[in-house]
Amino acid sequence: MPTLTGLAPDPHQPDYRLVEVDRGRFASLPADALQPLDLRVGAELEPALLDRLRALADVEAAQRAALRALARRAHARRDLERRLVKKQHPPPAVDAALERLAVRGLLDDRRFAEGYAAVRAVRGRGPARLVRDLLAQGVERRTAEDAVRRALDEEGIDPDLEARAVAVKRASQLDGLPVPVRKRRLLAFLVRRGYPAPQVKELVQELCG
Repeated sequence: MPTLTGLAPDPHQPDYRLVEVDRGRFASLPADALQPLDLRVGAELEPALLDRLRALADVEAAQRAALRALARRAHARRDLERRLVKKQHPPPAVDAALERLAVRGLLDDRRFAEGYAAVRAVRGRGPARLVRDLLAQGVERRTAEDAVRRALDEEGIDPDLEARAVAVKRASQLDGLPVPVRKRRLLAFLVRRGYPAPQVKELVQELCG
C-alpha cells in the first residue's frame, strides 16, 4: 500500500499542508480537512483513506481552475460548473469547489447578473435579450429579471427611448436599401437586440414607412 512520507506546512498557502505519498508530492490540502483523517507520516494509506485524499485533491484542482476562470472574467455559477466539468473535473469536486467560492463571496449569481446586464444595457441590448442571455448562462429567471430591472434603473435607461435610439441608428445604416429589405433587416436586428415585438413593429413602420 502507498505510504504517507510527508506532511508539512505549505509555505505558499497558510493553513495548507503539503502531502507527500511514496516520496512524491501528492497535493497541497487544507489543514482543517486533513485533521479528522489522523494522518501520520510513515503510515500506510488504506484504500478508503487514499480515496479521501484524492477527493480533496480534486476539489483543490477544481477550485484553482475556477479561480483562474474568474480572474479572466465574471461567470454565473452554472456556466462555470459546465466549463469545469467539460475540462474533466469530477462533478462532485466542482460542486464542492464552487460552494467554497460562493461562501467566500467570490461567486454570486445576483452580482454577476447585475454587472452583466448593466454593461450590455448601455450598449443597446433590450430587456428580453438580457434576460435570455442570463438564462443561457444558468442564472435563475427571477434573479435574471430582477437584475435587468435594477441595472436599467441604476443606469437611468428607459427601454422605450433606448429602443428608439437603437432603431434610428440602425435605420440610417440601412438607408438606400429597398424598403422591404430595409424593414426586414431592421425588424430582425431589433428583435435580436431583445426589444418587444409590438414596439419593434411600430418603430419599423415609423422609420421605414
